[in-house]
Amino acid sequence: MMIRRFAPEDFQEIVEIEEEAFSEHNSLVYMNFYEMVGDGFLVAEKEGKVVGYVVGYRSAENEGHIFSVGVKKEYRGRGIGTELIYAICDIFVANGLKYARLEVRNSNTSAQKLYRSIGFVQCWTEKKYYSDGEDGMVMKMHLHPYRLLVSKQKYLEPVLSDNEFLTTIRGPISYYR
Repeated sequence: MMIRRFAPEDFQEIVEIEEEAFSEHNSLVYMNFYEMVGDGFLVAEKEGKVVGYVVGYRSAENEGHIFSVGVKKEYRGRGIGTELIYAICDIFVANGLKYARLEVRNSNTSAQKLYRSIGFVQCWTEKKYYSDGEDGMVMKMHLHPYRLLVSKQKYLEPVLSDNEFLTTIRGPISYYR
């Protein structure tokens, strides 16, 4: 499996994953994210197919906000979502962020379990967060820079400009562990 930056030709595969994984979705959001936070939009590719994605950006609170993570149904349970979260956390750490944040449906216990296994903790509940009225659980994780594993084949070269990620990725992405 390879994790790389999203490219416009990945769009249709992302839409398919989004439709499969979430009851509410807006595919145009992903092209907007690509234009706004290109380096914070990563895909997992296996045998030439996009099998998962993660979108993250610097929030107004100066935290890394994981907007969305999705993995094709037939590839779930293989650690792909975990690796995508590690990869986006690498970018957050490389850009000096101290915390990662995400929201998850209260009913999505499998995602909550995954996030807890990585180190996220529940902070509070947002009442009626989702358009169908379901509450959303806000989870955060402290990002430890010493966990960023760097080798000669895996590294990030961070550059900040305003509040955007302009991280040049050289070689395969390293993993936050």
